[in-house]
Amino acid sequence: MNKQSSECNGFICRLWQTLKTPSSKYSLGFLILVIFTVSSIFWIGFHYSMDATNTEEFCISCHEMEKFVFEEYKQTIHYSNRTGVRATCPDCHVPKEWQHKIVRKIQSTNEMMHKILGSINTPEKYEAKRLQLAERVWANMQETDSRECRNCHGFKFMDFSKQGEDAADTHPDALDSDMTCIDCHKGIAHKLPEGYEE
Repeated sequence: MNKQSSECNGFICRLWQTLKTPSSKYSLGFLILVIFTVSSIFWIGFHYSMDATNTEEFCISCHEMEKFVFEEYKQTIHYSNRTGVRATCPDCHVPKEWQHKIVRKIQSTNEMMHKILGSINTPEKYEAKRLQLAERVWANMQETDSRECRNCHGFKFMDFSKQGEDAADTHPDALDSDMTCIDCHKGIAHKLPEGYEE
């Protein structure tokens, strides 16, 4: 027995040796079962991590989100209202459809990098970047026709007669003009950045 194989005593190493040199002792069915099992474990772990990182608790687990963004969101109608229906961070910032959710999760790695670098770890740094961050979110919402807003709000289900005067006048025009929610509702969950002009 050579030195390399004598050092190989872990499960993964033995599995690799088996896959490299299959024998009549191991059937093709066994190898398929092993591959299926490993793939299933990976898939379950992947889904678990996707769900775990898609909660409000996860979103506000970092100082920047909890102290800056979350505190102002708590003052809005999306946080507390007469009906008790609440939109959480992922409801507005993470798509529900699988393919869009994966893209958003990949994009969030950039945000994690800035967390590590401390780009917005003080109120002053955050305020200095607020307009840039907001414009990025608004552009994404324009591009997706406010997809996340429409998970809860849909023009075709609105009863304009039960809305306030301004909304009842504006929503039919917005519908006819193919406007999207963010065209009018910037600042609905977070305060508008200093220097923002409509």
